[in-house]
Amino acid sequence: SDAEDILLILPADHVITQPEVFRQVVAKANSLAEQGYMVTFGIVPTAPETGYGYINTGAAADEQSFHIQAFVEKPDRDTAKTYLDSGDYFWNSGMFMFKAGRYLEELANYRPDILQACENALAKTEQDRDFLRPDKEAFLACPADSIDYAVMEKTDRAVMIPLDAGWNDIGSWSALWDITDKDEAGNAVSGDVIALDTRDSFLMAGNKLLVTVGVENLVVIETDDAVMIASKDRVQDVKDAVEQLKQRQRPEATLHRKVYRPWGYYHCIEQGERHQTKRIVVNPGAKLSLQKHHHRAEHWIVVKGTAMVTRDDEKILLTENESTYIPLGVTHCLHNPGVIPLEIVEVQSGSYLGEDDIIRFQDDYGRQ
Repeated sequence: SDAEDILLILPADHVITQPEVFRQVVAKANSLAEQGYMVTFGIVPTAPETGYGYINTGAAADEQSFHIQAFVEKPDRDTAKTYLDSGDYFWNSGMFMFKAGRYLEELANYRPDILQACENALAKTEQDRDFLRPDKEAFLACPADSIDYAVMEKTDRAVMIPLDAGWNDIGSWSALWDITDKDEAGNAVSGDVIALDTRDSFLMAGNKLLVTVGVENLVVIETDDAVMIASKDRVQDVKDAVEQLKQRQRPEATLHRKVYRPWGYYHCIEQGERHQTKRIVVNPGAKLSLQKHHHRAEHWIVVKGTAMVTRDDEKILLTENESTYIPLGVTHCLHNPGVIPLEIVEVQSGSYLGEDDIIRFQDDYGRQ
């Protein structure tokens, strides 16, 4: 709301082991931002890391910062070694600090298309309880570009301040292994795991017993959705696997088996050609939308709590071990009037079981 406000832009997934050092560097960056500079934080490199972009520094801007020569893409290992040896390259942290007004001015100069798209989206903002929701179509029309490319590589007001505060962006499973406590064999273990003759690996079991025998330097991740096994030095390539999922239109690319909703969540237990079983948990006082389906019928069994069920003009109160049937095409709603979570098992049957087979008539959460 104020062009003089200073923005500190940080990743959501990093770890900083020396927070007091980080605060001191941010305070230095704040003084530069107040002078109108566009500040980024360059991580003092400790290894020839190929998973990060780099910042090539130029001349000193003052005693605590440098002008930026160039932003450099993720290098191969040999190139990364030359960067490390030169002392002129820092890891690109993706953290920035600048005045809001200064950023908008620079965006107007170098990427007016991005600025215009965002202004269009904000002009049609809707209030949804505690949230401001920009117009979806206008925002989707915004070109996708990073702050680095859009502004920082072009402006003459960019400076970099070094940061050496035990930073790790946890950008990969191997990075998570780096910061996690390990057993005497160098394994970082989470969940129900038996590791036999296994060394220097990251092993995470979400739901099932995970057993490894005679392996090393692996990342093994077991979840409801999938199992991933990768060499620890190849985990950056997981993005290629995700791209394969998208190309094959696999549901795992966009939808988890456990899906959160404003009223609670559902967990897909089993799915076949014409049937699907879900565990549904509804928060106290919450209610699903009033809806119907064109292609499926549903059986509801109450496992825990109390359910108020609407079926067309009929209302039914169900308690534990009771059930009801929702025929195809019947308007229905599920409400938890109790003070504990409502848990039900839902069995769907029909010719099509996709989540888009929902016609909503009324919804407490403003969904279409």
